[in-house]
Amino acid sequence: MPTPRMQLVLSENWTMTGGRADLPAVVRWAREAEDAGFDSVMISEHIVLGPDAGANGIMGNPRDYALPGNQDPYTPWPNSLMLLSAIASVTERIRLAASAVIAPLRHPLLLARELGTLDLLSEGRLMVLPNVSWSQDEYNALGVPFTRRGKLLDEHLEIWAKLWGTSPVSHESDYYPFQDVYFEPKAYHPDGPRLCFGGAGMHDAMVRRIVRHGHAFNPLGRPTPEEMKKLADAMTAAGRNITDLEMIGGTRATFPDDNTCADLAQALESIPEQMTAGFTTFCIKPSQFTDNPKNVAAFCRQVIRHVTTLTD
Repeated sequence: MPTPRMQLVLSENWTMTGGRADLPAVVRWAREAEDAGFDSVMISEHIVLGPDAGANGIMGNPRDYALPGNQDPYTPWPNSLMLLSAIASVTERIRLAASAVIAPLRHPLLLARELGTLDLLSEGRLMVLPNVSWSQDEYNALGVPFTRRGKLLDEHLEIWAKLWGTSPVSHESDYYPFQDVYFEPKAYHPDGPRLCFGGAGMHDAMVRRIVRHGHAFNPLGRPTPEEMKKLADAMTAAGRNITDLEMIGGTRATFPDDNTCADLAQALESIPEQMTAGFTTFCIKPSQFTDNPKNVAAFCRQVIRHVTTLTD
């Protein structure tokens, strides 16, 4: 069995460090992950949060992943693309996963410029997971219609595909019309940054986006065999193979109580089973397993030793 690729989640580690003066620690962790043999680092985003962030009650253990409606509205969310740019400048190999980029909250020309520049700066190491997210308060604050978010995302993807091609580019629509724009420089790859799609369930819109634009698939939770067959069938019908996609799985932390970190070995146990289902890359969040911000380098080395032993 091949050694899995590991992705270090650098968002929501605020039990280890805050969101202000110590942000350079997050950049340092990325460099330490690269040195330890990690394949990628991931940073998610929100622009603002509103009361609906915690409408279902704040999660018990602050080390865990926050689900929609279970997040403290005071949670820090530094700009993900700026952080990834800083990480790109101090690393050479590790890939940069801009996860949960909420595309409809920006104009597609502006966001394409930001993504394309980061892809160039990192020499093609960028992977983007564009999505619509879940917070209506966030959309309301930015004056974007929440009920149109899926159509807005689809239009982003259509416009980006045009922009990576030959200039000038024009686009007709009710949302983002423009004529004869010259978009230079392009991204590093001729077809733009690598695009990943994911979320809860295997809904039709996500499948359509994966088939048309996707290089990777990162589900929320474990998809069922029926859901995987739906994706595989759609890829085949479009003349693609599901094996063309990078399949990104995860680790499950079990906390003894709301004040304690999880056991690392237990969280990694599911990786071989996921690999037999075709998953090759696995996300792990350091604050689930350590409270010490100076321990990330050792933690990353420990992860690599564990997964190597599991898959030998």
